Amino acid sequence: MPKKTIKAIHALEEAQKIAFAPFVFQTTITLKRMGVLDYIFENGNQGGVDFSTIAEALSIGDYGLGVLMEIAESSNIVQKNKDNKFELTKTGYFLTCNKMTEINLNFTQDVCYQGLFHLQEAVENNKPEGLKELGPWPTIYEGLSKLEPNAQKSWFEFDHFYSDGVFDEALKVVFEHKPKVLFDIGGNTGKFAIQCCAYDPTVNVLIFDLPGQLSKALINAKNKGLENRISGQEIDWLSEDPQIPNGADTIWMSQFLDCFSKEEILKILTACVASMRDDTQLLIMETFTDRQKFDNARFTLEATSLYFTVMANGNSKMYKATEFIDLIQQAGLEIKSDIGVGEFHTLLVCKKQ
Repeated sequence: MPKKTIKAIHALEEAQKIAFAPFVFQTTITLKRMGVLDYIFENGNQGGVDFSTIAEALSIGDYGLGVLMEIAESSNIVQKNKDNKFELTKTGYFLTCNKMTEINLNFTQDVCYQGLFHLQEAVENNKPEGLKELGPWPTIYEGLSKLEPNAQKSWFEFDHFYSDGVFDEALKVVFEHKPKVLFDIGGNTGKFAIQCCAYDPTVNVLIFDLPGQLSKALINAKNKGLENRISGQEIDWLSEDPQIPNGADTIWMSQFLDCFSKEEILKILTACVASMRDDTQLLIMETFTDRQKFDNARFTLEATSLYFTVMANGNSKMYKATEFIDLIQQAGLEIKSDIGVGEFHTLLVCKKQ
């Protein structure tokens, strides 16, 4: 993609935005969590809101609200109209009312922000050096069930937002093969397994995950009355020789393999191939950086790669489709179908070579 040329004064302006980006981010979080942006939005149809009304309504001191609103105005989050009253800009509107933006903000603030201070260490050591800001685990996956409530809520909302919305579409592909036994690799909270059982009353699902996540998934399945159809097996894919049993008609992985390095992905796929019959299908659903229609989607994925670097495990990322296709072939699989799902996702249907 050709880069746009800009004048030096505009380039300098962009550089200053980067230099002070944390200040703008924290201002946005503060305005949202103190209710300022919501208040302006909810009262915007009255021709804007004046400063003193906001301060009185939300019990915020003039000094504190003043410094926040000044930088918010300079950052094009709010603006003053001809009556000197505050309104949201279009950017402010999306910061306030767009679900994806809200989830990304909360994930950055509650999960990643403090840890990002350790990014250089993480790059130098190939370890998630920022994770110590959340807890004493080698990777974030061991700690998901133990995160403090805000961080845990923001992590799962982020994870689910970028997968749950396409499950309905993906299920149509999954059940074209009419599986009776489905292995859900990295089943997380069990949402997909539960949806599978609702979609096809004859399917049985075996979830493979770490103990903490697996326990939550099985509790959720039991709460839905599905304990006889959804079961689980603990597994650590980072162990020396991870194995899964035979017997699957379909093996499902949704946004799972991006949690591992290329070497680890190859090990996981090879273990799956060893368990597959000739007619077993392996389905991989991912958001690939080289298959995004819009620049902001690619930007979001590449930012997420830094989360993997500094917080999750220190060695994985959001990959290009070309990188995955190469690993799939190395593992002894061939791609039978390559399907776009929703706005961001690709579903690869694989079989043994």
